[in-house]
Amino acid sequence: MFSTASAVFLAMVCPAVAQEVVLKIQTQHAATSLQGEALLDYAERVRGLTDGSLELEILTSSAVVKASESFEAAAMGILDGDSSSATYLTGKDPAFQFYADVMGGYDDPFQILAWYRTEGGLDLANELYNAHGMQLVGVFAAMPEALSSTKPLASVEDLQGWKFRAPPGMESEIFSKLGAAPVVTPFGEVFTAMSTGAVAGTDASTLTVNRGLGIYDIAKHTTWPGFHSMPIEHVTLNLAKWNALSPQHQRAMQVALDSMALDMATRSMFDDLATARALKTEGVAIHDWSPEDRAEFRAVAQETWAEWAEKSPAAKVAYDAHIAFMTRIGLIQ
Repeated sequence: MFSTASAVFLAMVCPAVAQEVVLKIQTQHAATSLQGEALLDYAERVRGLTDGSLELEILTSSAVVKASESFEAAAMGILDGDSSSATYLTGKDPAFQFYADVMGGYDDPFQILAWYRTEGGLDLANELYNAHGMQLVGVFAAMPEALSSTKPLASVEDLQGWKFRAPPGMESEIFSKLGAAPVVTPFGEVFTAMSTGAVAGTDASTLTVNRGLGIYDIAKHTTWPGFHSMPIEHVTLNLAKWNALSPQHQRAMQVALDSMALDMATRSMFDDLATARALKTEGVAIHDWSPEDRAEFRAVAQETWAEWAEKSPAAKVAYDAHIAFMTRIGLIQ
């Protein structure tokens, strides 16, 4: 939660602003989910840092428009902001994929947060977001996701012929190259598809979220620690609305988001540790892939990143920035 020390610091750099501003930001996440709770906490932090002069109204569970339409609704002024994923925006420019999920790239959310916060990622992203009428305030992410399956997934070899629910785009391309058979299926149909044997698994979310959804009631095998996907959640504002904010309000939104992101990543890490322990007692087999298998997955992922980098000039810029950072911290050679 927002600390007294943070309040004192922001009081010095963000003097009270008389006019109250209310911004409506939609998220697809439920209020009770990890991400939904984090966003509601974010609004509280902003309120505290601005002495109540800036209010963020978080509209959970896609209360106004579909998740895939939220960014556009904010750009048009129907909403003030959107907190979802740039995954929905790859049709506008493939470069958005590199701001949504660098599949198989980073090991934990702290690495991707560092890329955005200290390596120029936020400024780079805003060249793209601003071109579409939006400001990227910042990002947050949970731990890497866990694959769930009704059959063992102990290694890359087990992906051969594995039919599973997957989102469209880069992820499906990577898994297809490794011999899997991704099926683009609405998430709401996953349980029926797995129960009937139409698919043998799913890529849904983190270990903890998967358990909360009841996925492990059906799927008794999972990969963890995760390695294949770590979706980046963004917080964006309509660019005109952002520019109309005072510098104090802008800074408060950024500082509050940075602190929330670190807290949520930490909570996600420890939640997954506790969940892994519980799942073992519930008869779920947890498959921790070897360094060799993880390296093989990442090699195929790198090949796919390079292909996506050629899809647009902005994609190449983002790709180069990620590669430089990953190389510097030893994730790739």
